[in-house]
Amino acid sequence: MRLYLLLLLLIVGIVPVTALTAGLIGAYRSRALELRVSEVRQYGSFIMNRFLSNGALMNTEDTSVDDELSLMASIYGGRILVVNQDLVVVRDTYGQEVGKVLIAQDVVRSLRNNTDSFVNRYGQYGEVTMPVASPDSDTAQGVIVITFTFRNIDSMIQVLNQKAMVFIIIIILAVGAIALICSKLIARPLNGMNRTISHLSEGYLDEEVSFTGYREMKEITDSFNRLIRRMKSLESSRQEFVSNVSHELKTPITSMKVLADSLLMQEDVPAETYREFLSDINEEVERENKIINDLLSLVKLDKSVAEVHAEEVNINELLEGILKRLNPIAQKRGIELVFESFRPVTAEVDEVKLSLAVSNLIENAIKYNVDDGWVRVSLNADHKYFYVKVSDSGIGIPEEAQDLIFDRFYRVDKARTRETGGTGLGLSIARNAVILHKGAIKVYSKENEGTTFTVRIPLSYIP
Repeated sequence: MRLYLLLLLLIVGIVPVTALTAGLIGAYRSRALELRVSEVRQYGSFIMNRFLSNGALMNTEDTSVDDELSLMASIYGGRILVVNQDLVVVRDTYGQEVGKVLIAQDVVRSLRNNTDSFVNRYGQYGEVTMPVASPDSDTAQGVIVITFTFRNIDSMIQVLNQKAMVFIIIIILAVGAIALICSKLIARPLNGMNRTISHLSEGYLDEEVSFTGYREMKEITDSFNRLIRRMKSLESSRQEFVSNVSHELKTPITSMKVLADSLLMQEDVPAETYREFLSDINEEVERENKIINDLLSLVKLDKSVAEVHAEEVNINELLEGILKRLNPIAQKRGIELVFESFRPVTAEVDEVKLSLAVSNLIENAIKYNVDDGWVRVSLNADHKYFYVKVSDSGIGIPEEAQDLIFDRFYRVDKARTRETGGTGLGLSIARNAVILHKGAIKVYSKENEGTTFTVRIPLSYIP
């Protein structure tokens, strides 16, 4: 990654500088050429006026302008030809073409149209062709052909290119150093994160990534640290769950062993004592069986492995069936079960899993109620969800325990829970079943004033 960042920063830093330098030098050369052509035209106009004022163009014996032509040709490193109306060369700074006929396209066009022209010869020489004509005449008396060199401009451009190259090298070194530093700074928290991940893979969950600097990198490290804390929490929950399962399964076995040892240590034990001890052992077996069944239900409802077999179910009939099944338990303590349905409700649910969740809620409302109390179950729906509310007149749940009651094996009152035969898994099973249906479950409770659980589930199952 550092290599990619380094190359990226180098490209971003160097390419614009190189392009800007090349553009500036190119613009400078074009401007220098324009100025040179303009100078040549001005000097050519001056010579043309001399020819018009003293008639030197027709008088080949007049050598007064020859020195000026030679000086101009020397200054611009070129050559000047003067051609009359008959296309005969009357003056040549090289002295080679005098008296010869010059038939050139630019010369003929300039003489005929009374216009000047400029031609760039291979990028090294320029040629300006200017007609010799007075402003009030449409006929040219001759043509001046001025050839000049661009070599001095190219020499200056070459010097500028050399200086630009030195400048670019300095920029490359500076940008390279800055890019190296920046890549190290950017990669530092990622390297730290990589080390932390390596430690996590080895089982160490106590290390977190610390970073101060760029907001985006800080957000990444904060998110990663939250992930680490979540993993630690899950690991702690897993260990606690294993410990609780071991304890819960071991307790009935220990009780049964104590009862069996007590019988074995006594001689001539009366039959009534055998019956009493065997009854206690049977209760412990039932308790062990209930714990195992609840654990199996919890595993089946794990959202990572469970499958939801959703189908159209009449929720009213489902709740009535559950209440009918639990009514004998409520009658033993004089608890009244009340069902309130505001409208017929049909929804796509897994009947078995939803029945398990609602049964646990209603059974808890009965177990942790007062004698001669009540349990109210209500059903309502809107266009998107249906709502099940289970309220009771029971002992309530302390406020500090309400965030923990859905944890596995958590008990608000351990002594009372053992009396009622609870395993501490019922609410965890109910919550998992609701979550599998993409629903939500909430609790509202006050001590000694009762408890209300509300369940919200979509009418149409969302896979």
